[in-house]
Amino acid sequence: MAEEEETLAPVDVDHEDDPNYQPPPEKSIDDMLQADKDDESLQKYKAALLGGAVAGSGAIVVEPDDPRKVIVKKLSLIVEGREDSTIDLTQDLKTIKSKSFTLKEGVKFRIKIDFIVQREIVHGLKYVQKTYRAGIPVDKMSHMVGSYAPKEEAHSYMTPPEDAPSGMLKRGTYNVHSLFTDDDKNEHLKWEWSIEIKKDWD
Repeated sequence: MAEEEETLAPVDVDHEDDPNYQPPPEKSIDDMLQADKDDESLQKYKAALLGGAVAGSGAIVVEPDDPRKVIVKKLSLIVEGREDSTIDLTQDLKTIKSKSFTLKEGVKFRIKIDFIVQREIVHGLKYVQKTYRAGIPVDKMSHMVGSYAPKEEAHSYMTPPEDAPSGMLKRGTYNVHSLFTDDDKNEHLKWEWSIEIKKDWD
């Protein structure tokens, strides 16, 4: 196979996807509720959009001892026909870094992230992933997750399907640096983990 003769070319993982992007100004739940107060249909729309958070900023607090607005709970590797593999992201970063997933070369997989939004609306959540092999950057992906109002239940985000590397030279360990951030460049969680690409699942 031609793929087996390919070498891994370094990728510029520090390049900004769109350096000209200007995020909209941040607005709190209270700001949103105060705007257009005389427009009844718009107020109903906001109530439907915000759910229980329509009671105002700070109304929904899922974990009272945690001051963060976004709490990233877990990351799962999804492969059709196989049981999901999951990392508990509430553990300490050193424990998370020791976690590794095994993937059969060439399979299609997706990454699912479960997270809680509490206290205040969060704007422009984004998942950024940089992948390294033997210290060399080989891949970067950045996905816009969206804006979310506080909610008692966890939200979930799933990346589009992608193909695992394939070919003899592509097998081995890939170190992954993940970041859950937003339009205001808040780092909600930054963690490392790894993927082992093998010829077969075992």
